[in-house]
Amino acid sequence: MTKSYNHQEIEAKWQSKWEKTGLYRQVVDKSKPKHYALTMLPYPSGDLHIGHWYAMVPSDSRARYMRMNGYNVLFPMGFDAFGLPAENAAIKNNMHPNIWTYSNIERMRKQMRLMGAMFDWEREAISADPLFTRWDQWFFKKLYELDLAYRKKAAVDFCPSCNTTLAREQVWGEDRHCERCGTPVIKKELEQWFFRTTKYTEELLDFSQIDWPERVKVMQTNWIGRSEGAEVVFKTEQGDPMPIFTTRPDTLWGATFMVMAPEHPLVDKIVSDEQRSAVDRYKEGVARLTDIERESTTREKTGVFSGGYAINPVNQARIPIWIADYVLMGYGTGAIMAVPAHDQRDFEFARQFGLEIVPVIQPKGMNEPLTAAAMEESYVGPGVMINSDPINGVATNVEKGRKNPSIAATIDWLEANGTGKEDVNYRLRDWLISRQRFWGAPIPIIYCETDGIVPVPDDQLPVLLPENVDFDPNGKSPLKTHAEWYETTCPICGEKAIRETDTMDTFFGSSWYQYRYLSPHNEEAPFDPDEGAYWLPVDQYTGGIEHATMHLIYTRFFTKAMREMGLVDFDEPMLSLNNQGMVLGEDNEKMSKSRGNVVAPDALVEQYGADTVRTYLMFFSRWEQGGPWNYDGIKGPQRLLSDVWQAALATYEPNSVSEKATKVMRRKTHQTIQKVTDDMETFSFNTAVAATMDLRNHILRALDSADVTREAIDEAIESILLLLAPIAPHMTEELWEMRGKPYSIHTASWPKWDEEVAKEESITLIVQINGRVRDRIEVPADVSEEEAKAKALASPIIQERLDGGEPRKIIVVPGRLVNIVA
Repeated sequence: MTKSYNHQEIEAKWQSKWEKTGLYRQVVDKSKPKHYALTMLPYPSGDLHIGHWYAMVPSDSRARYMRMNGYNVLFPMGFDAFGLPAENAAIKNNMHPNIWTYSNIERMRKQMRLMGAMFDWEREAISADPLFTRWDQWFFKKLYELDLAYRKKAAVDFCPSCNTTLAREQVWGEDRHCERCGTPVIKKELEQWFFRTTKYTEELLDFSQIDWPERVKVMQTNWIGRSEGAEVVFKTEQGDPMPIFTTRPDTLWGATFMVMAPEHPLVDKIVSDEQRSAVDRYKEGVARLTDIERESTTREKTGVFSGGYAINPVNQARIPIWIADYVLMGYGTGAIMAVPAHDQRDFEFARQFGLEIVPVIQPKGMNEPLTAAAMEESYVGPGVMINSDPINGVATNVEKGRKNPSIAATIDWLEANGTGKEDVNYRLRDWLISRQRFWGAPIPIIYCETDGIVPVPDDQLPVLLPENVDFDPNGKSPLKTHAEWYETTCPICGEKAIRETDTMDTFFGSSWYQYRYLSPHNEEAPFDPDEGAYWLPVDQYTGGIEHATMHLIYTRFFTKAMREMGLVDFDEPMLSLNNQGMVLGEDNEKMSKSRGNVVAPDALVEQYGADTVRTYLMFFSRWEQGGPWNYDGIKGPQRLLSDVWQAALATYEPNSVSEKATKVMRRKTHQTIQKVTDDMETFSFNTAVAATMDLRNHILRALDSADVTREAIDEAIESILLLLAPIAPHMTEELWEMRGKPYSIHTASWPKWDEEVAKEESITLIVQINGRVRDRIEVPADVSEEEAKAKALASPIIQERLDGGEPRKIIVVPGRLVNIVA
């Protein structure tokens, strides 16, 4: 009788020993190549859910695999501890968010230990810790010194429920709702702090130094939104400049009116007395619309004439200025030239309000001159320029920028005549980091009537949140009414001053947390330079793709700013990125308490053990895709571990050893090593587990038949233990010890395969006639093309089908098939 597998006893035993022996303590070791593996840190919501496990367990397994391959692996963990949920809980329960946050962290930390991950807890970093906040604020000051942080009054997205501003990336959906609580977002004019992310737009579009998923790169490229064109300055009749950016400067001669956003600062100046009341009414109506509603292509176009006019700089034409909701201040300059003949939105607007339409592109292949009267819609396509004096006759196509001859010719003409210049515009906006909430890192700024904006001196950092606060049930930050906290003195003149009462966006801390893991207790610097010189940058990052246009852009910006500070000598924070999918409920829906489909990992660990849960999470789907949970599906991984347990402890006595059976056993062992190695390299965890299941089957058959050598069985069992060690770390550690191996399996070397042993002796070739399968033949694995043809033609089935006829052609696909064209 073999010892039974008691997962609770065995997992507790090894978790305790790993901690006591410091097995996962990760320190600089210059004798080994380094590998910094990082998975996105969780928010301390109170309980680890199965999504946390799905992100962390395969990432942990991959880090363990790299360690067994000789790398010195850093795999830290921490908590992204600031944020609205803690503050909302504080309001609801009348407690300080610090209490709620740290009690949740303690609970989640215990749950993570049950997972058996190789986290080095001595490197834990918590973004709400005072030391972390100190370096948050130190970085803010450095950004301010570099002119990468600035303050301005701006119309911002504001959540009336959370009572705070939101970055553009935190406004979701066509209804423009808060990503946190779902409340529709409104616009509000406030003094806000921004980070100048736009300084690095071109660098952010360069992915040449990083191996990231194509989907993430496309999402970031689209978010940054690079457009090539020209800046042209129109002027109002009063002489005020109205710069516009256009991707089609070649159509300037067709601009018959201008459109301003209702929020444009020149609106009040250009509006005529006769039109003022109409414009004011229109602006009031627009203020109630969302940006999505304003930009909708299906909504009826609205607008109002301002009564003012602008001068087109290319032909001095006097053109009317309209106010319309489809132009937004948040994009470009808040004013556009309207070319109704060649822009559908402008065309519909012109038709609706009876405005002039002047075609400036003669469509390719159209003999009759294009006229406004004949147009049923705008024309956007190839042709030649017309009604555009200096560029008449120049060809135009659908390419962008200077690849379009008419655009290139226009830019040259504008620059030669001093009326415009070649330019690039971006959709990306600077990062709004001010939040009107309590539970965040305070912005280290003091406002003095004499000295203006004054950063808090380094020796006064960190500026910590007060302990004695009363929370407004409507969500208003208590910092704004906490005079004891915000009243201070100016560090320069010593006079009375006030602190900034906004706190930083929680994405600030998560933009640089990977650096703090290097030395989380360091009081002298954000991280130890010696640690940084060895470990940085992050080699492998894992996490959800939902962070593609927020966290993953912010952390790239932050690293580039740190480079300017002289803190790092590289450009990108994470060299490689892999995204996991989502675990759905059994009903194939997103898990939620209201649907009753939530999977609780603690209960699964209690019933099946952490190793079984780990193995199932890595087996049930392709990691980057995810899929629905299946309680029956966990039985397969459970059976795998049970079988391996029994096999590893079985007493094996060979009866009649077969050379062929032994070869087959060894071949399968070495093929599995090769397969699992390839799969671990490519994050194909499900097929890696499937390969170990296949090897398990061969081992069980060999144990039952007792016809392979003891050496072959031992090799197979020890190989499967090593292959499963990153996936099921507790059970494999126990079996490794029980088989008399030195502690620990997790410091053992990853198994190597022998190409000769793994090579198949024979393979099956499909034989086709005119593309249809007619036979399958066994041939030597190293069969030549001529031999494959000969063996295919020698098949009795093929000879009967050919009926003495000579094939016209024979196509061989090596290792797969022979196709005979009769």
